[in-house]
Amino acid sequence: MMKTVHMAVYDTLADWEVGAAVAHINGNHQWHREPGAFQVKTVGPTREPVTTMGAVRIVPDLALDELRPGDSEMLILAGAQTWESGALAQFTHKAREFLDAGVPVAGMCGATFGLAAAGILDDIAHTSNAPEYLAYSGYSGGAHFVRQPAVTDRNVITASGTAPFEFAREVLGRLDVYEPHILDAWYGVYGKGDAAAYAVLADYAAGQRAHA
Repeated sequence: MMKTVHMAVYDTLADWEVGAAVAHINGNHQWHREPGAFQVKTVGPTREPVTTMGAVRIVPDLALDELRPGDSEMLILAGAQTWESGALAQFTHKAREFLDAGVPVAGMCGATFGLAAAGILDDIAHTSNAPEYLAYSGYSGGAHFVRQPAVTDRNVITASGTAPFEFAREVLGRLDVYEPHILDAWYGVYGKGDAAAYAVLADYAAGQRAHA
């Protein structure tokens, strides 16, 4: 049965932050542990179109009030220019619902501010753009801030807005999209530009085709 990952979309969404994760959940099945097992669907505040920071128009697949944790493998939240104002609090309420149901949530950049403001990061290891940025949310989790591009603790993934490939690595790993050595090679290629790592991916794809 197809597994669905939900990506939140809203006006001023930071386009570059989630592209690597979404593209490699949906595509490059030749490297997947279970080719074709995943799909990504977009969820907006309503089903009305939204416009990203890059002026890309997206029509959500479903509205937030239609989303149920039991229908999802993960909720992905990208940054936007409206997180600090509290305008996207409905998405952090949904994130809490997901976590209460044992379903992972992944947020980066401005979304980490929203998660912090909701108290979700108070007692788990996490990261963001800077500790001072999250402190402005008024949260009490500063002692758990980790100076790394991306961090996973329990069912929560957080990342800086400048770390789309590290974020994607955590997301792909948590979903178990790739075998561990393939995930390492994937990051070697996309995160480090390592040609030797691409050879690992090519060999794996050839083996998959041979057994098809």
